[in-house]
Amino acid sequence: MHDRTENQPPLDQLDIALRYLCALLPMLFYGAVLAVVVSQDRDRLVPALVDGGLGVIGLVLMRWRRRQPWPIALATALLTVFSTTATGPAQVAYVSLGAHRRWRQFIALAVVSWLCLVARSSWNGVNQAAVVSVVTGTTILGGLTVFGLYLRGRRDLAASQREAALAAEREQLQRIEQAKLAERVKIAHEMHDVLAHRISLLSMLAGGLAYRTDLTAEETREAALAIQENAHQSLNELRAVLGTLRRDGALEAPQPNLAHLDALFGEVRAAGQQVEVDDTVDNRERLPAQTGRHAYRIVQEALTNARKHAPGSRVTAELSGRPGDGLRIRVSNPAPSATPAGPGGRLGLVGLAERTRMAGGTLRHVIQDGRFILDARLPWEASHCDPTGDRG
Repeated sequence: MHDRTENQPPLDQLDIALRYLCALLPMLFYGAVLAVVVSQDRDRLVPALVDGGLGVIGLVLMRWRRRQPWPIALATALLTVFSTTATGPAQVAYVSLGAHRRWRQFIALAVVSWLCLVARSSWNGVNQAAVVSVVTGTTILGGLTVFGLYLRGRRDLAASQREAALAAEREQLQRIEQAKLAERVKIAHEMHDVLAHRISLLSMLAGGLAYRTDLTAEETREAALAIQENAHQSLNELRAVLGTLRRDGALEAPQPNLAHLDALFGEVRAAGQQVEVDDTVDNRERLPAQTGRHAYRIVQEALTNARKHAPGSRVTAELSGRPGDGLRIRVSNPAPSATPAGPGGRLGLVGLAERTRMAGGTLRHVIQDGRFILDARLPWEASHCDPTGDRG
């Protein structure tokens, strides 16, 4: 049996049975009264049968009360003028309309129901029994009105709670999507830094093989081995970058930090890049891992930019800082105006600016006295808004 309307939650079998029981109890009570009356006066048999038949019709009409609540409630209310047994279905339809419909319809039905009550009570004239019937019926109608409004309030509260739960679920999904996006941005930054560094080194080594005709067989072999080693390092560093994805609440692979800078400088020098280093960082062992990782990537990207835009030039890298004062990274190289930007030109600077901002620091780059200067300042302690930091 279907017992629902549009925009209303469906009723289960127990709810449906309970509503029909509420309609049947008054029918059985009035049916018993009619049976007593007929047993005492056989002339009342036909009116009693009509009364009971109209009550059954009201009970059948209840099937459509949630699909057509206003017409069914009005029809069952009108039946009560001629049938006492229709009171039960009329009361259920009345409460149902109050729980689900607009105020105008509910007030109109309340007025119609009361008028029907008065009309039925006045069939045998206005007397004391009629007055008692009207007062009793009015009290019951008032109670049903309060009960219908109570149900309406409960349903409105449940609907608002469902809407709040859906809104919370949508907000949670948005936070999850934002977290996924932040993770993708983190991986994209790391992969850009790693690939840009390694590919520029490979380009420098391959360029030496392509344009140097004075290399001995041993030197050529060493350059080829360096290219091979850098290719292997690219794969290893990519695996390390992907290790920033969490599994079981821990980072899978160690990430580079300030302690790896000496190896980085040695690597680029072996590839032919001229680098002068001035490192005066105090208490570097107390530098947080997040800050050290950002510092490493900033220096790495700065060296990569220098190889791309000022190949063969001498690069100066200055690092200074101490706990409480923050960390400063200053990398400079000659900036020949005739050197065009290569593929992805200036994208490295955009990535550096974003990385520095997420770490809570500042980045500026200027051309001064013919030199390109990249100046980054990072707080010693990692920023809490840094989505790339360690959160374990």
